[in-house]
Amino acid sequence: MPTTKHLIAPSVLAADFARLHDEIQMVNESVADWFHIDIMDGLFVPNISFGFPVMQAIAKHAQKPLDVHLMIVDPDRYLQHCKDAGAAVITVHYEACTHLHRTLSAIHELGCKAGVALNPHTPVSLLKDVIRDIDLVCLMSVNPGFGGQQFIEHTYTKISELRALASGVNDALLIEVDGGVSIRNAAQLVEAGADVLVAGSSVFAAENPTEAVRQLKDVTSRAQQA
Repeated sequence: MPTTKHLIAPSVLAADFARLHDEIQMVNESVADWFHIDIMDGLFVPNISFGFPVMQAIAKHAQKPLDVHLMIVDPDRYLQHCKDAGAAVITVHYEACTHLHRTLSAIHELGCKAGVALNPHTPVSLLKDVIRDIDLVCLMSVNPGFGGQQFIEHTYTKISELRALASGVNDALLIEVDGGVSIRNAAQLVEAGADVLVAGSSVFAAENPTEAVRQLKDVTSRAQQA
């Protein structure tokens, strides 16, 4: 997996499923770093996306790591399935885990990076006691469940708070932002402390998706150097 900061992870949820192979190839050929895969169950979020057969089909052709975001209740039941379907990163929701430390340990035992996602209303301070055990925190910058929503501005503050929480304790922590990410806010997200930008509609709905990814990458690189 890449260790370079400031990664771009196109969200397959926004892809044209009728042209999924072509969409996968586009991401492969672009400067994107990861595939972001949203698994939704219709219970934890009011939507159903796709399951492990589709994820396995993506993994078969993907040439970059799969960043799997489980928006489901009781995610422990499916960790092995995620690994078997090709996940490199498995992210579970804080709000969906009864025993979060146990879940993180189980993900690591599978040989995957362990991520925790926080809904917009969930404070980052709740991760204090497990921050050492997390590889990635996914801050939801929209309410989870649907693509194309408006970015929640308070996310910038949460990024800064999370970076402060991890400082000196887990400096390798990756902060991911998911929802409403575009060329308009990418630089500010990086400047606030984000490492991984999940981009859905701003990539797959663009007239030239490959160019949209390149522009995001360029913006994050310039922001990093500023």
